[in-house]
Amino acid sequence: MKIIDLSKPIQYNKQDPWFMKVKIKHKPHRKAKWLIRILGLPFKLFPKDFVGWADDTIEKMGVHATTHIDAPWHYSPTTGGKKSKTIDEIPLDWCYGEGLVIDMKHKVDFDPITVSDIQEFLQTQKLELHPDMIVLIKTGRDQFNGTKDFHKRGTGVSAEATNWLIDQGIKVMGIDSWGWDLPLPYMIEQAKKTNNPELFWEAHLVGKDKEYCHMEQLVNLDALPYSGFKVAVFPLKIVGASAAPARVVAMMD
Repeated sequence: MKIIDLSKPIQYNKQDPWFMKVKIKHKPHRKAKWLIRILGLPFKLFPKDFVGWADDTIEKMGVHATTHIDAPWHYSPTTGGKKSKTIDEIPLDWCYGEGLVIDMKHKVDFDPITVSDIQEFLQTQKLELHPDMIVLIKTGRDQFNGTKDFHKRGTGVSAEATNWLIDQGIKVMGIDSWGWDLPLPYMIEQAKKTNNPELFWEAHLVGKDKEYCHMEQLVNLDALPYSGFKVAVFPLKIVGASAAPARVVAMMD
């Protein structure tokens, strides 16, 4: 079996905007020696060649800062009139299944992905959606991951297309852009320019009425065929959280 990593590394990157900054403190082996000594073990009883253990602390990392999966709670406190699920409440069987890549690399920045775009791709490639598939939208924008403008560029999935995917039985979907919608600064600009309150975060807000999860900041989708693989996307079990980092992988025979 071949396993392909679809997750970005978790590390400090000075190019990331403030809301994506990750800070990890790496503690060297030698520091543990003094901790063990303080806890009561004399140096003379340390195992031979023992230099201590390494340790690390995540000092800063938002749950949306790296490759992650959003829970319905992120979009709205209620879904269809009922309390939305937090990330620890997501059924694990949603997080593993047959994968399908929808190639939208031809879409230019700020041009939303529509139902027609998806249907045309499926028809051209002779592919079919089935309930409980995990759908991955490939835009190619992961090439800008780690740059200061990553969150400012790219396409995104329209509310109409998000609704349509959910109606096909898709519970989990993902994208290799910074976000599922069109870029956040662009949405703000357009909402102000048109004085239209329906524009901002329109695809996320589908989650007010229909239950679904999406992944953001995927990488390496070019390494996958369009079909014929499984996807695993198990999030950290953070109680009450709106999202969680996940090690997203694809598996092929």
